[in-house]
Amino acid sequence: MQERILGRTGTPVSVVGLGAWQLGADWGRVDEDEALATLIAAHEAGVTFIDTADVYGDGRSERIVGQFARSLPAGRRVTVATKMGRRVPQTPEAYRRDNFLAWNDRSRENLGVDTLDLVQLHCPPTEVYRTDEVFDTLDEMVAEGRMRAYGVSVETTEEALLAIARPNVASVQIIFNMLRLKPLDEVFPAAEKAGVGIVARVPLASGLLSGRYDEQTTFGADDHRTYNRHGEAFDQGETFSGVDYDTGLAAVRRLAALKPEDATMAQFALRWIIDHPAVSVVIPGARNGEQARANADAAALPSLTPEAHAGVQDVYDELVRSSVHPRW
Repeated sequence: MQERILGRTGTPVSVVGLGAWQLGADWGRVDEDEALATLIAAHEAGVTFIDTADVYGDGRSERIVGQFARSLPAGRRVTVATKMGRRVPQTPEAYRRDNFLAWNDRSRENLGVDTLDLVQLHCPPTEVYRTDEVFDTLDEMVAEGRMRAYGVSVETTEEALLAIARPNVASVQIIFNMLRLKPLDEVFPAAEKAGVGIVARVPLASGLLSGRYDEQTTFGADDHRTYNRHGEAFDQGETFSGVDYDTGLAAVRRLAALKPEDATMAQFALRWIIDHPAVSVVIPGARNGEQARANADAAALPSLTPEAHAGVQDVYDELVRSSVHPRW
C-alpha cells in the first residue's frame, strides 16, 4: 500500500484509509463482529488510517475502532482520527474550552487511549473558523498531551481555506469525488503550499459511484440516503454529495464508459482521487471485509490516463456542475 505524509502531522498513512461512520450508525445496522472483521480485513490489506467520530452511533464507532486498535500486535498500529462537535446544537458558542475538554475526555475513553492521534472539528459553523480562541484552545490541548494534532472537517471550500490559513491545522477533511470537483480550484493548491494534509471523504458519493444503484434502488429507513436527501437531518452535501439522485445516476452511467477493464466502478472512482497528489488519504467506508479489501486494492491500480481524467471533467461540466450548490 502506497503511503503519503498526513500534512503537518508528519505521519505516513496509507493512501486508502477506512471511514468508520457506517460502523456506528446511519447506514443500516452493522453488528459488532462484522464491524471488527471489516477493520481486520482493511488492515490486512494495508490500511493504516481509520476515520471515526464521537457522534457515529453516539460513540459506538469509536469504541469498536478502539477495541480493534488495541488488539493489534506489537509493531503494528493504525492512525486513528476522530472528530468532535456534532453532539450539541450547532452554534458558534458551543465551541468553547469546557466542551472541548469534555468531548476529548469522552473520545479518549471510547478509544481507550491517553493521547488521540488526530482530532478534527466536525463541520462546525463557519464563524468557528474565524475564532482565534478556538484554535488557541486546540493548541493548548496538544501541549497538554490530549492529542498529537488537530484538523478540521469542512462542508465548503470557504471553510477549508479559512482552516488552511491557521498555522497549526494539520489536515482538512473535505468531500471530494467525481461528482464534487470544486476543491481542485483553490483548496488543493492552498493545502499543498501550506503543507496541510487532505483527507478525501464521501469518495463514492454515498455509494452512487459504485455503479450498483438504479432508479429502483431503495435504502432502509435508518439509512441517511433515505432520510437526508434534502438535508432534513444534517448538511445535504453529505448525502450523494448533494447531487440530485437521478442526475447522479446519469453521470455514473457516463463515467462507466471511462472505467479501466481491470477495475470495478468503485475502484475507478478511488483511483481517480488517489491520482491527485494533494490528497493524503481517501476514506471510503465498508460494511464488510470484502468491500474493505476491494477498496484497498484501488491503490495498486496504475494511474489513470489523461483521457480518463479529461472525461471525468467533461461529465462533471455537462451533467453535474449546474445541479450542485455553488458553495460546494
